[in-house]
Amino acid sequence: MGNLIFSTLGRNLQSLRIAKGLSLSQLALDAGIAKSNLSRIEQGSGNPTIDTIWRLATQLDVPFGSLVVSVNTPISDDGVQVKLIEQGSDNPQVDAYWMSCAPNTSRLSEPHTQGTSETITVISGQLEVGPQRETKTLFAGESCQFSADKPHVYRTGDLWTTLLVTITYAKKEG
Repeated sequence: MGNLIFSTLGRNLQSLRIAKGLSLSQLALDAGIAKSNLSRIEQGSGNPTIDTIWRLATQLDVPFGSLVVSVNTPISDDGVQVKLIEQGSDNPQVDAYWMSCAPNTSRLSEPHTQGTSETITVISGQLEVGPQRETKTLFAGESCQFSADKPHVYRTGDLWTTLLVTITYAKKEG
């Protein structure tokens, strides 16, 4: 990711943290990362992984897209690229992402906030996806939906795999 992406992510993160009334120390502790690393991310000089960004979003109780909303370039990490396509404004909130995964990539995604579900549609390649021990193998044109509030897996075969990820967050009360 370039400097512009990092500074945008940092600004988004800092404003959401302040809006939630959390100190840098408290958010770092809650997300299980070093305060110095969180400080660098907010200043736009850190290099967070996709998993770190997800952890921060979960701790702030905001969609991942809220942190990357004005980032126009895919976020790359360990053979995976993710780009927010659209962030919904309804209740429940629905976000759509484009994702590309290198061949033989295996990722374990941490649980998202309670009540979150994902719908995956494979555009090209093949993907084993879903909660641990409940995965399904999808090929181009196939979709599946699963509860994303428990650890879940994304695993590609021998081909580059492109997919659409739709994340539906729990409906907010009130």
